[in-house]
Amino acid sequence: MGRSQDADRSAGPALDKAVLDAVFSEFPFGLHVLDPDLRVVRFRPSARFARLFPLGDVTGQPLIEVLRRLRIQDAEAAERAARRVLDTGQPARDIEMPVRNPGDAHRDAMLSVSWFRLHDEEGAVLGLAAVALDVTQRHRAQERLRLLDEAGARFGATLDVLGIGRELASVAVPDLADIVTVDVIDSVLRGDAPVPGPAARNLPLRRVGRADGDDRQRGGAAVGQMSDVSLSPAYQQALADLRPRLVTSLAAGRAWAGEEPELRERLLSAGVQSLMIVPLSARDVVLGLACFYRLHGPPAYEQDDLTFAVQLTDRAALCLDNARLYARETSAARVLQLGLRPPEVPWQSAVETAHSYLPSGAAGDWFDVIPLSGARVALVVGDTAGRTLHAVAAMGELRAAIGALSDLDLPPDELLERLHGLVTRLGGAMGGFAEGGPEDGPMRASCLIVVYDPVTGVCVMSTAGHPPPVVAYPDGRMELVDIPDGPALGQGVARYTAVRRTLPEDSVLVLYNTALREAAPQATTDERLDRLRDELRTEGRSLQAACDALLGILTARLSRHDAVLLLARTRLLDSEHVATWQLVNEPATVAAARGLVSERLTSWGLGELAFTTQLVVSELVTNAVRYATGPIELRLIRDRALICEVTDDSSTAPQLRYADDTDEGGRGLYITAQITQRWGHRPTPRGKTIWTEQELP
Repeated sequence: MGRSQDADRSAGPALDKAVLDAVFSEFPFGLHVLDPDLRVVRFRPSARFARLFPLGDVTGQPLIEVLRRLRIQDAEAAERAARRVLDTGQPARDIEMPVRNPGDAHRDAMLSVSWFRLHDEEGAVLGLAAVALDVTQRHRAQERLRLLDEAGARFGATLDVLGIGRELASVAVPDLADIVTVDVIDSVLRGDAPVPGPAARNLPLRRVGRADGDDRQRGGAAVGQMSDVSLSPAYQQALADLRPRLVTSLAAGRAWAGEEPELRERLLSAGVQSLMIVPLSARDVVLGLACFYRLHGPPAYEQDDLTFAVQLTDRAALCLDNARLYARETSAARVLQLGLRPPEVPWQSAVETAHSYLPSGAAGDWFDVIPLSGARVALVVGDTAGRTLHAVAAMGELRAAIGALSDLDLPPDELLERLHGLVTRLGGAMGGFAEGGPEDGPMRASCLIVVYDPVTGVCVMSTAGHPPPVVAYPDGRMELVDIPDGPALGQGVARYTAVRRTLPEDSVLVLYNTALREAAPQATTDERLDRLRDELRTEGRSLQAACDALLGILTARLSRHDAVLLLARTRLLDSEHVATWQLVNEPATVAAARGLVSERLTSWGLGELAFTTQLVVSELVTNAVRYATGPIELRLIRDRALICEVTDDSSTAPQLRYADDTDEGGRGLYITAQITQRWGHRPTPRGKTIWTEQELP
């Protein structure tokens, strides 16, 4: 028994050495043993990472020197980590250490190192063991996954083709390429959708992205210019068949350039070693090409690089196609919007108008100046939610409805109630006009209506979720009119309030959309009013010039919203344009009214209209005497037309009827309609007003 134990003791050192030799010979990873002074005692030079980073014999060298020769990014920090393991005995596992190549970023590597303290049976510290593993490929795969996620987020953050092209080029440099160019088919910028096929070979390309790793100018097209690669069959074929190309070595690959030796020589002179050409395509639409170039020095492209480039460009292509579709819809909406706008604002004697409209795309913002009866005018501004064809179409629907309802001569609050009811009833059919489509619910729109009467100077205003107007008085006072804000059209319960102001002549009404109020969110209301007053009171400046200047100031920070500004300077019609009489409600008044009208028309030089006007007045005053009980008001207005108005206290609206041959009456209103241009009636606080218009000679 004793001899056996002695034999085991004598065989132990030899066995330990054999086991240690076997470990260093067969262990698949890098293995280093260091003494307590952190000097290399033994290492395995045949490990894979050691073959990649040959160090020679490092036996006896300090750890810090070995780390520096390996080009560990932070050798001092790695050495401190090893010393902590030596001092504490706590192992440190899987510590990643970047290995940098100063002259070639593509040859960077990543080592994973684990530290363990060694000690004998009595617990005496013998040193450290370090196990090193080359995890470059794993790290690169993780980095590329991270890069794909980051690229997808960057591509999807914009709907601008140039922005996506710029992001694709920049995200691939320097991790994947030294130079990247991104070219799209020129018609894609206009929203067109070219289909793959032989015809795609001849489509012109425009550069939308370019990135150089060292920011050197190596020639070629700049961003925004037509691309030179569209002239090369070697690139054109990739557009035709949508197959990516990998050229591992440009110097050896003469076949790639075919019969284009000039192209090959040009790329070689620029330092290109290998390249990848990846078509940009999504949803069966060919969009362009992304080209990746590596210069002399880095390793040539491999199949894994091409796979990654295809994954990267696929994400970019999908976002490019989204941007193309957005550009197409925005262009169509813009064309529709311009088509729906009136060619010019009609001239009004009631107000002098000026307007400025600054589009940022296509949206449902609008304004209208609508002539009303009695020389009055309606000023309207509004906004439908969204920036799509739906929003523009909804704007057209609303403007048509307002134009039709304005013929009823309703007060602004009642007109908004009618409009709210119309939008609410048509909610299902108009749901497609919501910001994102039917799934977003009914149409959402705001509207402000201001009606001004130049005879009385009275201005009536009401709003449906729209910013109130500003009134600039001739004496310099500024008033942000306090109008109770009603709900947006089609939203909530219709409850609108009208506010009345009597404005002196030369007052300026300022109507605008929500975007202008949001353009300077930090400014107070008083600051905005002061700025507005300064622009309106500038000497020698026309109303239109003030409007343009004011829009420029307010929209200095505005980029995503259309801006609408409408100014109206009020006028008052004097006695040379208006004549008003209060008549007694009795039959004899009819003859007196004819005489008053004839006398005034003669003084105005409109005697040739006397006969027809007397006939009209006779009919209207007779109806007032017959159906009303209180006094009658007769008014003539010489404006764009000769306007005749009769106001009484009866709320019964006249109806035009066609009398039979045997009827003894009922033809008066019919005759009035035949001898005048227009006629109608509107409600008043005490009854109604019937009006007619005749063309001036």
